[in-house]
Amino acid sequence: MSESQIEADETVDARGAACPGPLMDLIGKIRDVDAGTVVLLLSDNEQSRTDVPEWAEEAGNELLAVEERDDHYGFYVEKS
Repeated sequence: MSESQIEADETVDARGAACPGPLMDLIGKIRDVDAGTVVLLLSDNEQSRTDVPEWAEEAGNELLAVEERDDHYGFYVEKS
């Protein structure tokens, strides 16, 4: 799958982290950035595929895209 055309302002590399580490890392970064900032989460944890979309919806942030890469996923989340 090709790389997204979305430009990330910040990247959180949580590859290798056990659940719920990637989501916690994303939440921490989202708290530190301004509204409209796009954060890219890199995770190789399968649980992130459900955790990140559910959290984004509950928290009111927008999940712009999910990419399946060679050995991990890329989640683009815009802080609202």
